[in-house]
Amino acid sequence: MSKCLGIELGSTRIKTVLIDEKAKVVAQGNFEWENTLVDGLWSYSLEEVEKGLQTSYKNMLIDYGKPIEQLDCIGISAMMHGYLAFDSNNKLLVPFRTWRNTNTHKAAKELSYLFNFNIPMRWSVAHFYQAVLNDEPHVKDVAFITTLAGYVHYRLTGNKVIGIGDASGMFPISNGAYDQDMLDKFDGLLRAHGRHCKFKNMLPKIMLAGDNAGSLTSEGARFLDVSGALKAGAMLCPPEGDAGTGMVATNSVLPRTANVSAGTSAFLMAVMERPLARHYDEIDVVTTPTGEPVAMVHVNNFTNEINAWASVFAEAIALVGAKCDKSELFEKLFACSLNSDEDTGKLVGYNFLSGEPIVNVDNGRPLFARMPDSKFTLSNFMQMQIYSALGALAMGLEILRSENVAVDNVCGHGGFFKTEFVGQNAMSAAVGAPVTVLSNAGEGGAWGMAILALYALNKKTSLSEFLQKLFANTAKVTVEATAQKKQKFSNFMKLYKQGLSIAQKASEVL
Repeated sequence: MSKCLGIELGSTRIKTVLIDEKAKVVAQGNFEWENTLVDGLWSYSLEEVEKGLQTSYKNMLIDYGKPIEQLDCIGISAMMHGYLAFDSNNKLLVPFRTWRNTNTHKAAKELSYLFNFNIPMRWSVAHFYQAVLNDEPHVKDVAFITTLAGYVHYRLTGNKVIGIGDASGMFPISNGAYDQDMLDKFDGLLRAHGRHCKFKNMLPKIMLAGDNAGSLTSEGARFLDVSGALKAGAMLCPPEGDAGTGMVATNSVLPRTANVSAGTSAFLMAVMERPLARHYDEIDVVTTPTGEPVAMVHVNNFTNEINAWASVFAEAIALVGAKCDKSELFEKLFACSLNSDEDTGKLVGYNFLSGEPIVNVDNGRPLFARMPDSKFTLSNFMQMQIYSALGALAMGLEILRSENVAVDNVCGHGGFFKTEFVGQNAMSAAVGAPVTVLSNAGEGGAWGMAILALYALNKKTSLSEFLQKLFANTAKVTVEATAQKKQKFSNFMKLYKQGLSIAQKASEVL
């Protein structure tokens, strides 16, 4: 039996999945973690990265039931973008700066103008250039920049490489490589700030899905498996970001396909038939794991407010001495939203726990507002929370529709879709297309990364052909919102847009 391992370092947990040659999950393990504020910036320590990887792998072994001496192929994925900067001795210069930080506004704006290409605040080049603008002492010592997936891959193999999808969240891609014209412009900008260096030399080498990205070293095996049972030699596929693994796990790598990952944050990836006519601040242009262009609508905040209010309701239930299973509570609350009024009771809310660039909110200030004549019921409140989670994402999708980016179907995955029908129906109303959830959607990005490892181990066809065969008999459920539900969401969005200035002002004064 082939043993392919996929590991994904997500925002709230690290998951390890072991699959066989048919992509069936054999064993899995998890480690829960949370980001912390370090000097005002969101971060995870590398010590926590190491502990989390080892614990997740150990828990996978417990599920497997016996030690593993040899793996055939390993794939590493992690939350995309962010900034890990090292000196020439591979020493981390500043704490890992994650995708969640929005302190790079000035850098992103200048670079987008310079390149005539949208550079989001969370991209690695924006983090580096903001450090230059801030005249941070560490900048002069930077020799290498990578993502979290790239860092873990380096620890396992000693190779400073990255998958093209993850690379497209570091610097713009053109024809399978970092865009040379933009690199030249950026080097010139750095010289104007007294930094004489070649930025390309700081970036990891780009690789495509199916490539051999190195072998597990003895040091890497010990880094992953503290028991010492795991031996060196396993092949590693190129490390990828969570966007790429989402595309793979949902079989969404061909033009006119799309997938949406909806959890703590959310992003919708639409594989394009042609480039956008111009750049938009709200749209990232990234790639599939094989390099095809993808329009990405990303929001920093999604289910956090739903989760927070569910916790409050659980406390209220406990006050009267009752008990309620958390999963059951979520299901009941989601189902309750189906009884909401056509105007959602004229309730509106904003789930901005952190800044939300797509709607020009710099700092997170979650809030809920109602008018004197609003109908404040639980069903309306829950519908409002579900719709407000979709609000910023929907505003990004309006741009794609204006560009005639065609999407025949959206494949959904993530916690938002755990309750049957409700999340799919709301998402379908927002995107204007059917939303499909696969029976294996719960496997998530770690499973998608394991599939990329399996593909690299047995590369005989294109990735799309490989996935079509793999998913041929996968059970699925597709939901398309009715015209009435689409109109209901549209009604909510009118109020949502009218009230955005409240959220923007709150981020300034509170």
